[in-house]
Amino acid sequence: MAAFPRDQFDEIPRDIDRVGAHRAPGKPGRGWVAFAWAALATGVLVVVGLFALAALDSRFELPVFAPETPSATPSETIVETADPVTDPSTLDDALRDGLTIAVLNATGTEGLSNVAGDQIADAGWPNPSRAAADVTDDTETIVYYSSEEYEGVARGIMELIGAADVSLSDAFPATVVTVVLGSDYEPPAGG
Repeated sequence: MAAFPRDQFDEIPRDIDRVGAHRAPGKPGRGWVAFAWAALATGVLVVVGLFALAALDSRFELPVFAPETPSATPSETIVETADPVTDPSTLDDALRDGLTIAVLNATGTEGLSNVAGDQIADAGWPNPSRAAADVTDDTETIVYYSSEEYEGVARGIMELIGAADVSLSDAFPATVVTVVLGSDYEPPAGG
């Protein structure tokens, strides 16, 4: 086998302890630079994730872009309300023909929607549909109405059954007036 002539690279000095790749020692502080880049990348990913979540889920709000909370000082505003309609025969024919009423029992007491429904029907209102609500722990009886023209009807039914309040809502599209019975509802005597 042929032998190559010896040169300066064949003799390894004994005072060098390096083995493998011959790299220069790392610069001081280089570990902090890598950490800073990793922290920056993490921060960017978190911010992008929060904005994506806020854009995709309407229930999630970023506090930075949340609407300002109203001031704690109460202002005196007069809210005009319709007069309660307590006599169904005084209703306009168009309103009476379009009037549908539902009674939902949102308490743990069974049969309460039938009692309230009978109370409403006995007062001359259209016979309401009756059902149990999805929840059974409401504390207040509320009369919901779907259109402003029926506010007077809702207020009349509120007075009839002793409800806490009325509210304009589109949560019950199947009926014009919906009574949600809470634990504060007191059936009439003998009912």
